[in-house]
Amino acid sequence: MPDYSAADHAHMARALTLAERGLYTATPNPRVGCVVVKDGAVVGEGFHLRAGEPHAEVNALKQAREHGRDARGGTLYVTLEPCNHYGRTPPCVDAILTAGIGRVVAAMPDPNPAAGNGAERLRTAGIVVDMGLLENEARELNIGFISRMARGTPWVRVKLAVSVDGRSALTNGASQWITGPDARADGHAWRARACAVLTGVGTILQDDPQLTVRDVDTTRQPLRVIVDRNADTPPKARVLGGGPSLVVTAGARNNGWPANVETLALPDSAGRIDLTAMMRSLAGRGVNELHVEAGARLNGALIGDGLVDELLVYVAPSVLGDPARGMFELAAPLTSLSARVPLEWQGIQRIGADLRVIARIVRTASRTR
Repeated sequence: MPDYSAADHAHMARALTLAERGLYTATPNPRVGCVVVKDGAVVGEGFHLRAGEPHAEVNALKQAREHGRDARGGTLYVTLEPCNHYGRTPPCVDAILTAGIGRVVAAMPDPNPAAGNGAERLRTAGIVVDMGLLENEARELNIGFISRMARGTPWVRVKLAVSVDGRSALTNGASQWITGPDARADGHAWRARACAVLTGVGTILQDDPQLTVRDVDTTRQPLRVIVDRNADTPPKARVLGGGPSLVVTAGARNNGWPANVETLALPDSAGRIDLTAMMRSLAGRGVNELHVEAGARLNGALIGDGLVDELLVYVAPSVLGDPARGMFELAAPLTSLSARVPLEWQGIQRIGADLRVIARIVRTASRTR
C-alpha cells in the first residue's frame, strides 16, 4: 500500500463527496467522482451524472480546461479505476493520457470485466497509478454495481417499518402508518437511490401503493417490480401507472393490464416464481440496487432463498403484540437456532421519533449466493 499523505486523503474524500451527486441518477453505471490537483491546488472537479453522459474524469479535466488551468503533470484522484473501453462514451484513459496527467490515485479497481484494465494501460504509458485509498468507502457507494458485476445479481435491501416488538402490520393487514413522517421521508431517499423497487401482489391488494419517490428531489423514478404469481394485480392499481413497471408472473399475463406494463414469466418446477432467476434477470436489465417493500411472505421467501443482503428497518416506539404480523414468514418453522439467519449490525440512528437500524446478512458456506 502506498504511503498516502493527508492531502491525498482529503482529495479522495472530496472525490467521494462528488460521486454522491450521482447517487440517484448514475444507474446502471457506478457513482464516480474525480478531483484533479496540480502543485497542491485543485484545478478541476467532476462526477458522473447519468449513463450516456461524460464520466467523472472527463468532466474534471474539462473543467480544468474551461478555467484555463493546466493539468499536465498533475494528480488525478478518482473513486473508481478509469475505464479503458468504448461503451456509450470513449475510454477515460484516453482523456487522461491526452491531458498529460502524471499520477492517478484510484480508490478501487473496476469490477466490470469489460472495463479494459485501465490502470495497466496508464502504467504502461509511464503514469504512476496508486490503488486502494479509501477503498471501503468507495465500495459502499457502489455496493450494488459491484454486486451486479461480481455475482450477476443486484444488492437486495429489504425495507421494513415495525413496532418495537417486530410487528409489521395488524392481523387485518393495516400498516399505515407504523412509523412517523421523518422515517417515511428517509425511506424515500433509499427508494431514490435504488434502481428498482420490488413488492408482492399481497401488498398491492392491501395498500394499493404507488412505490414512487415523492419526498426526494430526483429526475429518475426507479423501475417498479411486482411479484405476482397468478397475475392478480388489478389493472387500475396505482403501481402500474406513472412510470416504468414490470410484473413478474409464473404464467400468463393479465389481459386487462395497460399495454405499457411489461411482464416476465419465470415459473420454477413447482409452478411458482423462480426468485433467483428473477434476480438474474433484473441484473441483466442493469439493476444495481433492489429496494424491497413487501409483506412477510415475500420477505420470507427472499431471505429463505438466500437472496437478501441488507435489512433497512425503521422501528417505532410502539407495541402491536400478538398475533400482529411479523417481518418474515419462512417456508417452515426453524427447529434449531443454528438455522437462524445471522446478521451484522451496520448502524443505528434516530430518525424523528423512530430508530433506523441497518443490518447485513452474514454470508456463511450454506448462505452464499
